[in-house]
Amino acid sequence: MDSVFKALADPTRRLLLDRLREHNGQTLRELCERLDMARQSATQHLDVLVRADLVTVVRRGRERLHYLNPAPIHEIEERWISGFDKPRLQAISAIKRQAEEYTMSNAPTPVPDYVYVTYIRAGAEQVWHALTDADLTARYWGHANVSDWQPGSAWEHRRTDGSGRIDVVGRVLESEPPNRLVITFDDAPDSGAPREPSVVTFLVEPHQDIVRLTVTHEKLPNREMLGGISAGWPAVLANLKSMLETGEVLPQAPWEMSPAHT
Repeated sequence: MDSVFKALADPTRRLLLDRLREHNGQTLRELCERLDMARQSATQHLDVLVRADLVTVVRRGRERLHYLNPAPIHEIEERWISGFDKPRLQAISAIKRQAEEYTMSNAPTPVPDYVYVTYIRAGAEQVWHALTDADLTARYWGHANVSDWQPGSAWEHRRTDGSGRIDVVGRVLESEPPNRLVITFDDAPDSGAPREPSVVTFLVEPHQDIVRLTVTHEKLPNREMLGGISAGWPAVLANLKSMLETGEVLPQAPWEMSPAHT
């Protein structure tokens, strides 16, 4: 955590994080243009942010895309903000966001991809099993993810309250156990309104006795969904990490992935 506070202490690095929050997935060239900063200087600051896990680099062909990783900030929140304080702080944030949105233009803007990285003290096979086993997902997610996880197969995000309701559906695009799983993600299967589903990629990278798990959520239809998954993924993955490392899930109920379900 010391590296996180050191990284955040510099105003230029905080500005880089602000720019990634506004538009995630930027190249080094794009960041330099937006900040009028030399490449060498930007690279040095980004290296500090990457070492602190505040920024994640994803390669797309020859490009290196930079994503804001909220995991360390989430850990700080979990350590110093109690459950009793969260509703009050969330209400204050909601009022602030509404005031900011009221003053902004209504012109549509692209919805950025969402990337979250966490480190889990477990094997790659254990993480893969936790991502694809219906009983385990029911424990830490509150929903059973049901599929045979073969490319082309369907998958369902089923409630475990006995209602049999399915809140999310999709298809398996890629499945390379235990390292890579790509699925489509339709959080409104009963809406009747045709739209292209978003895409979620789980990348499991083992390193000695830990695993780096990167979750990328792309092709989001709107900022409402971005807001929902920005709250949902950190809670779900924190529960997954706790279950694998301690055998227990966290005391609070997992978040849902869509604002419509919360």
